[in-house]
Amino acid sequence: MTRVGSWLVLAAAIGLTATAAFGQEKPVEKPKTLLEEIVLFSYVENSVVFNLNGNGRGNHNELRVYDFDSGYTFNIAEFSAKKDPSERYPFGFGVVLTAGQDAQKNHALGIFRDSDDAFPFRNTPAFDLEEAYGSYKIPLGSGLTVKAGKFVTLLGYEVIESPNNLNFSRSFLFGFAIPLTHVGALVSYAPTDWLTVTAGPVVGWDVARDNNDSMSVTGQFALTPFKDLTANFNWITGPEQASNTTHPRTVLDWTATYTGVKNVTLGANLDYGWETREAALVASGTRAETDATWWGIAAYAAYDWTEQLRTALRLEYFDDPESVRTAAQAAGARTSLWEVTGTLQYKIWKGLVGRVEYRHDQGSEKVFKFVNHGLTPTAKNQDTISLALYYSFF
Repeated sequence: MTRVGSWLVLAAAIGLTATAAFGQEKPVEKPKTLLEEIVLFSYVENSVVFNLNGNGRGNHNELRVYDFDSGYTFNIAEFSAKKDPSERYPFGFGVVLTAGQDAQKNHALGIFRDSDDAFPFRNTPAFDLEEAYGSYKIPLGSGLTVKAGKFVTLLGYEVIESPNNLNFSRSFLFGFAIPLTHVGALVSYAPTDWLTVTAGPVVGWDVARDNNDSMSVTGQFALTPFKDLTANFNWITGPEQASNTTHPRTVLDWTATYTGVKNVTLGANLDYGWETREAALVASGTRAETDATWWGIAAYAAYDWTEQLRTALRLEYFDDPESVRTAAQAAGARTSLWEVTGTLQYKIWKGLVGRVEYRHDQGSEKVFKFVNHGLTPTAKNQDTISLALYYSFF
């Protein structure tokens, strides 16, 4: 082939490449149908918890939430159907139904729970309506979304659904620093592609039937400053005491997640809360100062060794200066808690996942109670090993 012929062949090749690159339009994506926009989620979870220090009073693990009972627990069965508003279908909804021992602890006052029920809610039904809301996207600017009904709180790094957490057990922050659910309304707007602002009135902390005549207000600033980092600033404030509207409870909550390193997940959660003239402190009659505060911080790290195997670590500190959140001591006595949790997770088959977890709790005072010692605290520490198994259907 002559030099001229070679240049002609090369030019033809470049032309074909340019045509392939620029001359062909991308196929138009087929819009989703209404059914395709509905997201289903369902799972069941069982667990066995061993307390290495001897079982607590009533075979309990003190200051825990869903792993409160030693031995076997049928934790939860959940079915969820949700749809976010879209351009084609501007309405949305969410319905989350749960059953099991965990569901008893999630009841809102007025829905399967009476005002005289107290943790761990043994006399309440073992099922719950965790969420039930409707939403609509109003075509203003980038879209103003309104949601009303019952929904989970904006606050916190951890959530009720175990498969969506790095660890099996929940943190002290999850159990004592923040609420779980609300009944009310929220309005959300995204002024930029990296910021979404949400705010609205709610009945209060874990209540569907208000115990006073004033609403609380909750909100969120959700930021994605760059691709692998999300950071949220959440808050709630308002009166939570029965028949009293003048002593508000407020919590400021910060969370962050970073996934910019391959196979690594890093997370953090910081909470600070306070309540004026806290009811338990007022009732004790032993303190001139009756305002309460609490704060805590938790750090998370997880590494995916393979598609099946993950290890996760949580370090946490929670300070309850007046013991009004944990009720671990008499009101007014300081309770400080530390914990370290290591979790090994393995995907056994399809949606079947097993977890093995070791957790060490440490208190500044004797706040953990063990068998044959009545109600008197006997130890500053508590160690547990948990075996959990869940299956996700969707």
